[in-house]
Order: sequence, then C-alpha cells, then structure tokens
Amino acid sequence: MKSFVIKGGTRLEGEVKISGSKNASLPIIAATILSGKKSKISNVPDIHDIQVTLKILKYLGCEVCKKNDKIEINSKYIHKNEIPEELMNQMRSTVILAGAILGRFKEVTFSYPGGCDIGARPIDLHLKAFKKLGINIVEEYGFIRCKCDKIIGANIDLDFPSVGATENIILASVLAEGKTIITNAAREPEIVDLVHMLNKMGARITGEGTNVIEITGVKNLKEVQYRVMPDRIEAGTFLCVAAITEGKIKLTNAIPEHIVPIISKLEESGCNIKIEKNTIEIEAKKRTKAVEIKTMPYPGFPTDMQSVFSAMLTTAKGTSIIVENIFENRFKYTQELNKMGAKITVEGKSAIIRGVRKIYGANVKATDLRGGAALVLAGLSAKGVTKVDDIEYILRGYENFDKKLRNINADIQMIDDKY
Repeated sequence: MKSFVIKGGTRLEGEVKISGSKNASLPIIAATILSGKKSKISNVPDIHDIQVTLKILKYLGCEVCKKNDKIEINSKYIHKNEIPEELMNQMRSTVILAGAILGRFKEVTFSYPGGCDIGARPIDLHLKAFKKLGINIVEEYGFIRCKCDKIIGANIDLDFPSVGATENIILASVLAEGKTIITNAAREPEIVDLVHMLNKMGARITGEGTNVIEITGVKNLKEVQYRVMPDRIEAGTFLCVAAITEGKIKLTNAIPEHIVPIISKLEESGCNIKIEKNTIEIEAKKRTKAVEIKTMPYPGFPTDMQSVFSAMLTTAKGTSIIVENIFENRFKYTQELNKMGAKITVEGKSAIIRGVRKIYGANVKATDLRGGAALVLAGLSAKGVTKVDDIEYILRGYENFDKKLRNINADIQMIDDKY
C-alpha cells in the first residue's frame, strides 16, 4: 500500500500547470467507441481511472496507443460487448462505457459499478433512460444486460440532473433514429466538452451547458482530434493549497469561468485572487475566515470540492458550515481530520467546523478520492509529520500530485509500505 509522508508548516509558493480533466476525459474516451474509426485525444491525465478505462477498451478489441498526454484509439476492431466485472468494480464512471457500446452495437452487459464509497450512487436514472430509448434490460446475478434491435429517440426527463446519466443518454442517442430531448440535464463543463467532441465527429447535438439538450441521431461519425479541457477540481484543490498554507500560487492552463463559486468563496474567506485568460493567481497573506457552503449541481458549488474546502476551513477564524446536498456519505474524512486536532461535528448532511489555530501531524487514512486530497492539504498545514495511508484513492484523480506539490516547496514523499 502506498502512503504520503508530509512535513507540514511551510508556506507554499510557485506555479502549477493544471492537467487535463479526469471527469471530461472518461466520457470522451468512451465516445471514441461510437465511430469505429481512429480518434486522437490530447491533454489526457495519466491517472489510475484513465488506465482502467483504456484496459477496458483494449479488452473490447480497441487498438490503444498512449504517449505522454496523448492517446490514439482505433475502435474499428471491437468484438466484445461486455465490460469485465473486475475492471467495472474499480470505478463507477466505467458505467458511461455502457451508453457508448449500446449506441454502436445495441447490446451491452455490465455489473454494478464500484469506485469511492461516498454514498448510494444508484444507476437507476441511467437504466430508466435506456428503457425510454427502447432498450430491454434484464438484471440477474449482479449483472445488467441491455439489448434492443434499434434505439429510438425519446423525451427523457431526469429526476435529478445527474452528470453520468446525462452523458450516458447522449452517448446512447448519438446514432439513434430520430431525436432525443433530455430535460433537467446536467450542465457541467465536462458535458459541454463531450458534446463539442461529438459534434466535431459529426454528431448533431444542441443545448449543452443548459438544462435541455437535444440530440438528433446521425448514421455515422468520423475520425477526430480533440484536446480535453483542464481539470477544474484540480484547479480548485491547488487554490485551497495556497489558502491553507497562507501561500501564493499561480495556476496555468486553467479556465476561471469553470470555478466561479470556488473563487468567490475563497475571496469571501479573505484570499486575494487575480484572474487572467487561462491563469489564476491566489495569495493568502493571513489566516482564512469561516464561510458557509452548500454543494449544488453546476453552476453551484461542486460536491467534489467540499472535502478539500473543509480541510482548508479547519484552521479558519470562526465557525464554518458545510451542507452536502449531492451525496449522503461524503463526510467520512472528517473523522481523520479530527485526529489531527480539527473540530468538526457532522449532523445529518451538514458539517460544522469550528476553526482552530493549529492542527497537528498524525497517521490518517484516505477513504475516497477527494477526502484523501483533503488529508494531504491538512498535512501541508499541520505542525509535524502526517502520514496519509491508502493514497491509491488519491492517485485515481490527481496526476503527479506529490511532484506538483514539491515543485511549490512542499515537503511530501510517496512511500510504498509493502508489508
């Protein structure tokens, strides 16, 4: 098992280049299945979730060539339509491959997806939508089998603006007969990125970035070259690194418009932020102030930033309140922060954080991707040495996290506890 060992208490300063988006790369890679041709994707982060997705594509029969941040995928020779259970179990977002496989082959078999334990994340919305598109679904022995003769466009009203369900409907509908209209669609930038790539391939999709998306089915798609958008959650994480260490950091390859709620809450907490086209500079000259946060679907405050922001608020002046409206089991990390001297009380879907002047190094354990990142941030601020175990969760979503932190003066090392 790998761990991070962090010696905290240093003011972090320097420049960080933001990697390509994990949450945009995954559906974009899935979309390459639809064309049956070559796709060249760049600015793809080298992280565990991408590696698992590429393994699944190879299993299906795709030719995959990866070099640095560039991936070339030829989906012409796909000869399987089931997603292997052992790979499906490693991350939840593998479920979006189902929409792409269905869209092209009208048949797919997969098991219930795995990933981080941050509460019930049922795929009922996906399956309900597939049924609306004329797809027959049989669930037995832990497997879901979807099959139809043809996919027919339909009006689909989502009960909740789920990102994954919106992406899966789009992928399943691109080659369908007729028009599909999604109402209460998710509006996240990652969906906009997916649609931009599909349209470049010859799809006919409008309304991306709004809550009504229209997909008019086309007969086929063409080869494409596409560059993935920067990772807005990584950008938000490094802004919080500056805030918790009272540091000064410049982010490059960032899109400020994607993280407006994060920037405004950091400014409210007392940070100075300067924005230019693709750069964000942040300086925290003193201890931050308490703020209140409610997670919401985009363009609200992102649930993926909740835990990282909470870590930053452990040493803020005053009492902060975090309300988690998306996932019901996303406060597990608070027990670990409390081991470091934080004063966090969880009541239902709210966390009350009473700011302390100083937190202290301890042995803690990551329980999910973003909660793990929160522990790293706490370690950077803490007095003494912090050891974060089970960092495999963190490696799922952050490219070269420790290296980027060392580049801005952090004392952090990755160790491999083999026993």
